[in-house]
Amino acid sequence: MTDAGSGQGSPAGATKYKGKAIALAVAAAVGGFLFGFDSSVINGAVDAVEGTFELSGVVTGFVVAVALLGSALGAWLGGRLSDRWGRTRVMVLGAVLFFVSSVLSAFAFSAWDLAIWRVVAGVGIGIASVIAPAYIAEIAPASLRGRLGSLQQLAITLGIFAALLSDQLLATAAGGASQELWFGLAAWRWMFLVCVVPAAVYGILALRIPESPRYLVAQGHREEAKAVLTDVLGADEDPEERVAQIETTIRTDRELANQASLRGPVLGLLPVVWVGILLSVFQQFVGINVIFYYSTTLWQAVGFEESQSFLISTITAVTNVLVTFIAIGLIDKVGRRPLLLIGSAGMTVALGTMAFAFTKATGTGDAISLEGSWGVIALVAANAFVVFFGATWGPLVWVLLGEMFPNRIRAAALGVAASAQWVANFLITLSFPEMLDRFGASIPYAMYATFALISFFFVLTKVPETKGVQLEDMEGLKVQRRGRAAAT
Repeated sequence: MTDAGSGQGSPAGATKYKGKAIALAVAAAVGGFLFGFDSSVINGAVDAVEGTFELSGVVTGFVVAVALLGSALGAWLGGRLSDRWGRTRVMVLGAVLFFVSSVLSAFAFSAWDLAIWRVVAGVGIGIASVIAPAYIAEIAPASLRGRLGSLQQLAITLGIFAALLSDQLLATAAGGASQELWFGLAAWRWMFLVCVVPAAVYGILALRIPESPRYLVAQGHREEAKAVLTDVLGADEDPEERVAQIETTIRTDRELANQASLRGPVLGLLPVVWVGILLSVFQQFVGINVIFYYSTTLWQAVGFEESQSFLISTITAVTNVLVTFIAIGLIDKVGRRPLLLIGSAGMTVALGTMAFAFTKATGTGDAISLEGSWGVIALVAANAFVVFFGATWGPLVWVLLGEMFPNRIRAAALGVAASAQWVANFLITLSFPEMLDRFGASIPYAMYATFALISFFFVLTKVPETKGVQLEDMEGLKVQRRGRAAAT
């Protein structure tokens, strides 16, 4: 029987425990804010960096994209280090890397040392991308796991918005991104430097939040794990039973240590690992980060002024933030698969519209423009794309990666899938400037639309529903065409 004095059985008690779970999830998701901020802050600096260091389109694309290779490394390392050091210590490491790289990027003296410090930032981004969803999944009640997992994407979108807004404010204050602002530093250098603030906040929060219950149990700290779960589960679940479940799965994992490998019959990997990898790849191959890394350059290329392009990019980032609340509200009610299918269909139409609109562009090089209403159509389609992505594929992929893998391989599999995501992001980011120069915007957006269409059929046939399934029960989930997951 529930102790009436504990507050667990009352609405106020339930709210208190949910509040604690949300608070811990928000603290962990600050890594997502840094992820979004640091990966998008380059948007407003691209043209200024290209001009300052007199770079070609290929080298510019490399400087922007090279951070993503660091992210792939960070994601791969983060999953492994978190099992050895714990989730919170690895968060601190990510914060330190963010802080150091922000300062050194701001004082870069050439494209190549800027690229090096962007790689360091990328390692921090990769670590944050793996640790936050894993930590949130491990501390969240099953009934809230989808919504709390979506906080990672909300934090990413807020980071993107904050980066684009700060870019706009700094560029406006200086009269242009390449113009001198304060203490003899150009505005684009300040764009990198301001990242030290959220990096410091993330590090401080990581030092204050409790360790993951699963890691604590694995290290033999049973009572500490139970205390953490008691704080966040309330009446929803029995902390003692949850600890016992974790102990059982850890014991089973150790007995099957030789099976804790990702190796399997499908091209050398387990089928579920391939599902995670392909979810990650499709999330990037639809071209979402072209919008957030190059949107200012893109809109200038079709005739908008620099100030207008900054404003458009900021509005797009706001849209991305707002639609994430759609996912947060629906993910634990509607489920993961239906939302992904809707997102794939909507992105296909929006990207196809963008591709068609850009076939109407006139001029070449810097003189390209969209005549008549085609500029508005392209702008509306771009924001529709952001709406469908931000409400579905953006948050849901991170939720699925945090929960879909069996316990014995979760950290390693999440690291591999996240690494694949960063490599895919790198390929798209690196290729876009050259494709834009050679073919205009129509061809790349037609390619992204094609990947969005393929992603629909991939989800329909390969992705299981995980709504309401306990983390301890993820082994053997199968795809059901009506969207429900069956365990074998």
